[in-house]
Amino acid sequence: MAKEFDRIKRLPPYVFSEVNRIKAELRSKGEDIIDFGMGNPDIPTPKHIIEKLNETSHNPGTGRYSISKGIPGLRKAQVKYYQRRFNVDLDIEKEVIVTLGSKEGLANLAQAITTPGDIILSPNPSYPIHPYGFIIAGASLRHLPTMEDGVFDPELYLERLDRSIRHSSPKPIALIVSFPSNPTAQVVTLDFYEELVKIARKYKTYILSDLAYAEIYFDKNPPPSILQVNKAKEIAVEFTSMSKTYSMAGWRIGFAVGNSKLIGALTKIKSYLDYGAFTPVQVAATAALNGPQKCISEIRTTYQNRRDVLIETMARSGWVIPSPSASMFAWAPIPKSYKTKGSLKFAKDLMTKAKVAVAPGIAFGEYGEGYVRIGLVENEQRIRQAAKNIRKIL
Repeated sequence: MAKEFDRIKRLPPYVFSEVNRIKAELRSKGEDIIDFGMGNPDIPTPKHIIEKLNETSHNPGTGRYSISKGIPGLRKAQVKYYQRRFNVDLDIEKEVIVTLGSKEGLANLAQAITTPGDIILSPNPSYPIHPYGFIIAGASLRHLPTMEDGVFDPELYLERLDRSIRHSSPKPIALIVSFPSNPTAQVVTLDFYEELVKIARKYKTYILSDLAYAEIYFDKNPPPSILQVNKAKEIAVEFTSMSKTYSMAGWRIGFAVGNSKLIGALTKIKSYLDYGAFTPVQVAATAALNGPQKCISEIRTTYQNRRDVLIETMARSGWVIPSPSASMFAWAPIPKSYKTKGSLKFAKDLMTKAKVAVAPGIAFGEYGEGYVRIGLVENEQRIRQAAKNIRKIL
């Protein structure tokens, strides 16, 4: 009998587990922890969405199995969303599938398209499912640094990408991008995607774009979709989510759209693994996409106000944090006094001495060291209190 399973052995120690352990110990002693550590929305789901869930739940037969690829009404609503938001047309049967959140979609697509030993290019730092979904599937990973001194340089990134693919043997089957980025909150323009698509088409490499924060932006220009680029559907698939846009994280509804071959592969593997989300949840998600969209701007404004309070109060406390232009995160350099101690030590000290939880940058890859991720998931009063607490240890 094997002492250790191979796929489990390939996964590194989970950095978050150490932070979560300390948090649980402190809370068990009655300590109040101001928790910026997880991107877990605290804003209530809009009322009309919950009402549609309640209404549908009482209908006869709603407890039966649903449809793995998503009910037609929900897929049609996603098609309409891409038309009005990005001016992109999608085939409801071949280019759209509903997923149990974007995380599940990414992980199952990795299982569907990966042969053990395939090369995958993943950003670093990165949301953990991007690299580890493919590691679990048996791929070999190539990390692509995305930051220079805490700043994303699009031209440098594209140069690195082209060079990495050109010198790789075998050639990567896919590369992953995520803008607005989790954890770094970086954004890109449509010009960037045009160059990215050129490179991917030149080397016949698929692009997997994670656009989970499409509607959480604070500048006048909303984040673009890679599918807006001409011929992008030849090589690209894009993941979106209801989680942040409508504050529906626990509902587990997301989408994959784009390249019909990749969508077909994901559809087939999901047909063996699940029967789709609970039908009333899918009906409520349809109502969210088709209904009044004022709730999106209200959620966006809440995050923007929290961001402004965070940047202002932390600066007064002696911690200068760059202001993110999108996402529900701030990517913060750790204070100079902690440069040699590292982001995990800083996160632990914030927890034990200031009663504030953040995510250490090293948890998102080695190139995340020197930073922490702060989630905008506490109200403005709690953010101000956190800044007062942190002032004591800086």
